Amino acid sequence: MTMPSRRAMLAVTATAAALAACQTAPAAHTDAASSDALGDLDATGVAARIRSGKITAHDVLEAAIARSARVNGQLNFIASPLHEYGRARAATRLGGPFAGVPTLIKDLMPMVGQPTMYGSRAFARFVPQEQPPYMDALLAAGLVPFGKSTTPEFGLTATTETLLGGDTRNPWDVTRSSGGSSGGAAVAVAARVVPIAHASDGGGSIRIPASCNGLFGLKPSRGRSVLGGRPDNGVDISVNGCVSRSV
Repeated sequence: MTMPSRRAMLAVTATAAALAACQTAPAAHTDAASSDALGDLDATGVAARIRSGKITAHDVLEAAIARSARVNGQLNFIASPLHEYGRARAATRLGGPFAGVPTLIKDLMPMVGQPTMYGSRAFARFVPQEQPPYMDALLAAGLVPFGKSTTPEFGLTATTETLLGGDTRNPWDVTRSSGGSSGGAAVAVAARVVPIAHASDGGGSIRIPASCNGLFGLKPSRGRSVLGGRPDNGVDISVNGCVSRSV
């Protein structure tokens, strides 16, 4: 019987190792809503439940806060918690198509009286005294923000990693990138913490994290959403939008 050569044995060993690597079990999905039926609903579904009186905006908000607490330590998608702001808003009479739906606001969007750090240590204590019309429109739609979502410094990179708060991790595999710059928003929706989250896109900042986290994300054409702001901003290619689990 002819003995296999050393080269043949090495080839067999390498092939076996490659096959074993291909068969590695996929990472577990970090799912904040595994025991929470509300996590199965999209934003329109949650809004419909609230309108029907089957559940209150307060109950929905508290469930979202609990889901956030369950997984944020592992995924790191919250830049600033705004729980009391959200609770105060949920206690008011809300109108709009998304009345009572909990959400997160990307930390590039100023909110009056709330921390807005732009992902930077330089703005770690900044509290704006005015907000753009798009923020007003989000509130007019009835959404209930209870936190600011993480973003890279000034939204300038396609990954969400900062010296201010560390890395935001992908809920499908925490060793993978969450994308950016709306990484925190996408992670929160993919982990089923919230059904929809504010995001913005200049060069892929909605589309990249939506792709990384298995979500729907579109860069709206400029002028299709609420504009406004300072006339001295110059040319701004970034537009506001959202990431969600449904269209």
